[in-house]
Amino acid sequence: MRASDRAYRALREEILDGVLAPGTALAEVEQANRLGVSRTPVREALARLEADGLATAASPRVLQVSELSAASITALYELREALEEQAARLAAMRRDPERFEGLRSRLQLSPGQLASGDEGGLRDYYDTVDALDAELDAAVANPLLIGALRNARLHSARVRRLARQHPERLRAAASEHLLIVEAIIAGDASLAAHATHVHLHMSLRHALASIEARQPDGHRVA
Repeated sequence: MRASDRAYRALREEILDGVLAPGTALAEVEQANRLGVSRTPVREALARLEADGLATAASPRVLQVSELSAASITALYELREALEEQAARLAAMRRDPERFEGLRSRLQLSPGQLASGDEGGLRDYYDTVDALDAELDAAVANPLLIGALRNARLHSARVRRLARQHPERLRAAASEHLLIVEAIIAGDASLAAHATHVHLHMSLRHALASIEARQPDGHRVA
């Protein structure tokens, strides 16, 4: 793997996991020293992060980790509604039911696994969600839509982190995902799209409440 690819993956994962918090400066020299590579691959990695929307210009010569604000989250969910509701609708029409049966079984177990609050249950749930995304992509079979979905999911991973310390929201989300899968198995395109809409609505409400709770008293997020 090229040094620029390694740097990109490392920085991307740190941004998605919150290790590099929103607003953190991404200076070439500092990141090159930290990652043990030269400045050129770091420069290439930062350019890719900027193209992804995970980094923005703080000044003409310095990038920073993109802010995670109420406005940016709302914009993301506006995009997700358009993409994911259509994807669910198409998946219900084009799916192979057997490919979603295993996901249904896994999601039926998720609320109980998440109730324990341990990392293993959380990891299993997120693995199931990733598997659902992969099956949706396969069922949709539309490269342009899949490409747009993958970009939206990249940013959604940052927002998803806000729910990690809220097991009640995670259990509710698992039930919402289960309804989406059941609608797809049944071939009910309208229900699949509506279940997706409900899931995104509840996720957005929780994300905005989490962002609001992190602000100092009297200072609301734009």
